[in-house]
Amino acid sequence: MDKVTTITGVAAPLKRSNVDTDQIIPAVFLKRVTKTGFDDALFFGWRQDDEFVLNRPEFQGAKVLIAGPDFGTGSSREHAVWALRDFGFAAVLSSRFGDIFRGNSGKQGLLTGEVSEDDIEALWAAIDANPGIEATVDLETRTVSVGELTVPFAIDDYTRWRLMEGLDDIALTLRDEGAITDFESRRASWRPTTLPARSTEGI
Repeated sequence: MDKVTTITGVAAPLKRSNVDTDQIIPAVFLKRVTKTGFDDALFFGWRQDDEFVLNRPEFQGAKVLIAGPDFGTGSSREHAVWALRDFGFAAVLSSRFGDIFRGNSGKQGLLTGEVSEDDIEALWAAIDANPGIEATVDLETRTVSVGELTVPFAIDDYTRWRLMEGLDDIALTLRDEGAITDFESRRASWRPTTLPARSTEGI
């Protein structure tokens, strides 16, 4: 997972509330067995409408999604985060998130910042005044800027630290690799041990 300090890119306004994970990525796409390649599935139903915000040319390549309240509610599918990242989003801002979605996001390197509803409205107004304008999300100062407007966002300290250090769950575990190896070396030989993955080459 790459380290994140600041994210700068086109900001797309998603002026909808109660966006659940089935709207972010419909269940029919969950049959895929990979962890990548979900960009075509993001907001699949809405993207059939030519007027949908992400179909507008000024928001192509957007990196910051500014959504209405209660984003990422519903079922706990990691695919929702994968689809947003595969589409190119590095940050999502909303006044409220589904708890599981927010947890999944932090583990997958997608920044989710909580911005007050008034500030979300102000950010949308700044984008409406200049469609295609870039936003800068700064984890150091916990602020997001669009043009002359700068507003604060909230993110818990642990997720902020993980993003700034670029640590996913595997990387966090590997920080203790020495202690794990030492522990395994002292275990009685008759106890279960962790073995390297077997190669499937030639099978």
